[in-house]
Amino acid sequence: MKNLPIGIQTFRKIMEGNYLYIDKTREVFKLISGGGQFNFISRPRRFGKSLFISTLKELFLGNKELFKDLWIYDKIDWAAQPVIHLDFSSLDHENAQVLKNSLVETVDAIGAGYGVQLTASSYKNRFGELIRKLSKNGKVAVLIDEYDKPIIDHLDNLKIAKENRKILRTFYETLKGADQYLNFVFITGVSKFSRVSVFSGLNNLRDITLSGEFSTILGWTEDDLMHYFSDAIKDLAKKKNVTKDFLAQNIKKWYNGYSWNGVDFVYNPHSILNFFKEGQFDNYWFTSATPTFLIEQIRNHQTPVENFDNYETDNSIFESYDLERMNVVSLLFQTGYLTIKRIEEISLTSRAYYLSYPNTEVKESFLKHLLAEFSGKYSDEIGMLAKDLHKRLKAADIDGFFGILKSLIASIPYNIFVENREGYYSTIIYLALTLAGIDTGAEVQTNQGRLDTVIETEAHIYIMEFKIGKASEAIRQIKNKKYYERYLTSGKDIKIIGIGLDVKQRNIGDYITETVEKTK
Repeated sequence: MKNLPIGIQTFRKIMEGNYLYIDKTREVFKLISGGGQFNFISRPRRFGKSLFISTLKELFLGNKELFKDLWIYDKIDWAAQPVIHLDFSSLDHENAQVLKNSLVETVDAIGAGYGVQLTASSYKNRFGELIRKLSKNGKVAVLIDEYDKPIIDHLDNLKIAKENRKILRTFYETLKGADQYLNFVFITGVSKFSRVSVFSGLNNLRDITLSGEFSTILGWTEDDLMHYFSDAIKDLAKKKNVTKDFLAQNIKKWYNGYSWNGVDFVYNPHSILNFFKEGQFDNYWFTSATPTFLIEQIRNHQTPVENFDNYETDNSIFESYDLERMNVVSLLFQTGYLTIKRIEEISLTSRAYYLSYPNTEVKESFLKHLLAEFSGKYSDEIGMLAKDLHKRLKAADIDGFFGILKSLIASIPYNIFVENREGYYSTIIYLALTLAGIDTGAEVQTNQGRLDTVIETEAHIYIMEFKIGKASEAIRQIKNKKYYERYLTSGKDIKIIGIGLDVKQRNIGDYITETVEKTK
C-alpha cells in the first residue's frame, strides 16, 4: 500500500509524493458537468473538504498529468483557466478589522500570482476587481474552503461572530454581481448558515449537502475501504489473530455510519488513516478537537441527551443553524456528532428524519466527555466507574450498583448541579450505563406513558423510575402504569426499581426494588 497521507490536504503533494489517494474524480466530473454554476456543501471537520477543493483547483488549472491514473484523466477538456482559491482557515479573524485586512492581503496575493495589481479601496471591491481582471484569460473558477471559520471560531463571543458574519456576507455578495465572469463556484464549510445570514442574494446557489446524488462525494464508502485497504485489513487481522471479516466488521462499527441521505454511509477519512497507521482502535477524529462549546450548549439548554440515539425531526432542523437561534441538535448534526440514519416518507410533502450517533468512536467519546462535564470527574475515572457499574448489574448486585451511583452524584460540584430536576439524575445514569456497554433505554414509550430508564442485561431487565421525594411514589407509578407489561414475555427476570431523589442532600435518598412475576 502507498504512504498514508495523514494530515496532507494538497492534491499535488499526494500525487507527486506517492501517497494513497482515494479516487473521487468520478464525483468531481459529476459536480462540474451537472450544470450548477454556484455550489455549496457542508461537512464536519477532517472529512476531506480541503483535499477535494485542492483537487478541483488542479483540475481547473489544467494540470492533466497529476490525474494520469485517475478516472477523469480522459473524460474532460484540460484547458487551463484562472482559479481563485480562498482558504479561510488560513486567514486571521480575531476581530472585524483583522478579518478585513486579511481578506485584502489574500486577494492581493492571488492577484500578484497572476501578475495583476489591484487598486480598489475596500476588501469587497478588491475581490470583484480580481475576478474581472482574471476573467480576461478565461472565465474564473472560485473555490472557497472553510467559508464559515471566522464565524464558528467565535461562537463563544457572539459579538465578534456577528461582526465577522457581516463582513463575510458583504464579501460573498461580490459573487452575485460577477456572474458573467465566473465559470464555476464551489463553497465548503462545517456549518450551513441560512442564505439570508451569509449568502444574501445568491439565490442560484445549489446546496448539495443533503443531495442523494452527492451523498458520497466526501468520506469513503465501504467499497473504497475494501478496494484500497483490503491487504492492510488482511495483514492487521493476522497480527491481531482474528479473521479479516471480523476485523472489517469492527472497523465499520467504529468508523463508518456518517450519512446525509439515510441510505449511503461513509467512513471518516481521518479516523481510517490513523487507524491503519497505528494499527489499533481509538478515538482519532474525536480527540482532534474537544467539543467544549457543544457540551456547554447541551448543559445550558438542559437538552435530554438520552434522546440523541434515535432523534426524530423534520427538515427544519437542517435550516436552523444561525447565531440568533442556536439549536443544539442542529449544531450536533452540522459538526458530525449526529448524522442521518434513515428518512421516512410521511407524505408527498413531508419527511421524518431520524438522527443518531454515526458510530462507536463518536458515541463513546462524546458520552464520556458529557459525563465528565456533568459529574466533574476526569475521563479515566469515568471509564473505571462505568466498568464497575456493569459488573454490579450483571451480578444483580443492586445495593452495590446504587452505592456507585450515589458516590458519583455526591461528587458532583455544587456549581454544576441542576436542582429539582429528575432528568439530571437519569441523564447521569444513562451516560454511565451506556459507556459501560449496557443496553439502556431512556424515556421508553409504553401504551401507558413514558418510563425513565430500562436496562437490559443477559439475564435481567431493570425498570427504573425517578421521583423527587420518596421511592414509594416512583414504585407506585411503575405499578399503576404497568410499565413492565411489555417485557413479561422476555423470559428474563424483571425488577422494578423506584428511586427517591433527596433535594436537600442532592443525591438519591432511597430506592425500592421489587421482582415482577414472569408470565408462564
